[in-house]
Amino acid sequence: MTDTLQPTTRALMVQGTTSDAGKSVLVAGLCRVLARRGINVAPFKSQNMALNSAVTQDGGEIGRAQAVQAQACGIEPSVHMNPVLLKPNTDVGAQVIVQGKALADMNAVGYHNYKKVVMAPIMESFTLLQQQYQTIIIEGAGSPAEINLRDNDVANMGFAEKADVPVIIIADIDRGGVFAHIYGTLALLSKSEQARVKGFVINRFRGDIKLLESGLEWLEQKTGKPVLDVLPYLHGLMLEAEDAINCQQVEAADHQLKVVVPVLTRVSNHTDFDPLRMHPQVNLQFVGKEQPFPAADLIIIPGTKSVRSDLVFLRQQGWDKQIQRHLRLGGKVIGICGGYQMLGETIADPYAIEGEAGVSRGLGYLSIATTIEKNKCLQQTKGTLTLPNQTPVTVKGYEIHAGVTQGVSANAPLQLTDGPDGQLGCDNQVFGTYLHGIFEQQAGCDAILRWAGLEATQTPDFEQIREQGIDRIADTIEEHMDLSALWPQWADQFTR
Repeated sequence: MTDTLQPTTRALMVQGTTSDAGKSVLVAGLCRVLARRGINVAPFKSQNMALNSAVTQDGGEIGRAQAVQAQACGIEPSVHMNPVLLKPNTDVGAQVIVQGKALADMNAVGYHNYKKVVMAPIMESFTLLQQQYQTIIIEGAGSPAEINLRDNDVANMGFAEKADVPVIIIADIDRGGVFAHIYGTLALLSKSEQARVKGFVINRFRGDIKLLESGLEWLEQKTGKPVLDVLPYLHGLMLEAEDAINCQQVEAADHQLKVVVPVLTRVSNHTDFDPLRMHPQVNLQFVGKEQPFPAADLIIIPGTKSVRSDLVFLRQQGWDKQIQRHLRLGGKVIGICGGYQMLGETIADPYAIEGEAGVSRGLGYLSIATTIEKNKCLQQTKGTLTLPNQTPVTVKGYEIHAGVTQGVSANAPLQLTDGPDGQLGCDNQVFGTYLHGIFEQQAGCDAILRWAGLEATQTPDFEQIREQGIDRIADTIEEHMDLSALWPQWADQFTR
């Protein structure tokens, strides 16, 4: 391998010194930079571990980060952009999803052994993308220097070696220790892997770059690798998190509606609440273990990968009693997906899909009963939402659930392409739905916030906010990075 990318390789992999170093963000930004110049580009992540997922048009499930990266490319997400998705359901086990479909639940040791097998569909997906696109921007997972995970690795250097792709390594200087992170990561790689690394990116830098220059010179001398870019800290950047909950909230002079979201142990698709975080009239608070609910107008019970066990957790925190008191004082409650199931009468898991087989008593605010089935519902959908004393509005989103719910009436508040969904109960104080993404459209968000008590809504365009976030990353990369050094075959397109 030479010091520049080869046109025949047509791929670049971004690995990180740690989790949350900025891999997902850098991949999204690079995808947008290339797409702006008419280069047909796609994202790829061989293995993703996250409870934030997205549904493709053909009903497959992938990591949400890859769906956002596909948006940065201006293309539809595909299951081949994330051929392996791991969705943790216990501290030592996860549901393994291969090319969009749930394969099995495995413990950590079982999956580690299975990685020898799963490399085949990973390479199949990567090859298919290479046949369709001019270049692929690949995201690693965690760190390539995790000694205990290097055997049978499919997510970092194991994949890079198999696919024969060049690598850049990104590190987060805001955490401290950036030079040790980079130097130590490189030192723990094999000789062939070290040769594959083309340079480093330092992320989230604050301050005067002159104070960093001596360190950059030292790093380049010690490693023989260039520092390709120092990216500044982007305050207020809005881009959906791969897995960690983002509590950052838009600044507003007067939050008018107080919203509380309890953080369940297996909370999933908490990106549902990003539009509320960015809403100037909403004060959104996530409440964790052993924390009481603050005073609120609206409580939203989120989705979860393990509904029955998280229902036990919710009761252990005393949150069921706090929800009861909240409703008695006139507050509103929403349940989304797993949260919707919890609001019903019972949740049955006869096939032990999410844990031990059995039946759990729900919170009892909605007259529905749910059974966890073997086949998962995965679909994009749209329709109309009608809430009391409001004009019907158009909504769209996606469904990811194994539960089949009985008791939904023909005149349910949501009329979707595949039938009625959701229920209103408890004198119209409680609303439940399977529809993820319901807050992302202005009309739907307005309707729900009005129902919750916000009279004059000023909901921003969340899609525009997301696009602005991607563009902001791309603009920063274009300003600071020598793109011609990464893609000499397209140098003339970067200098136009």
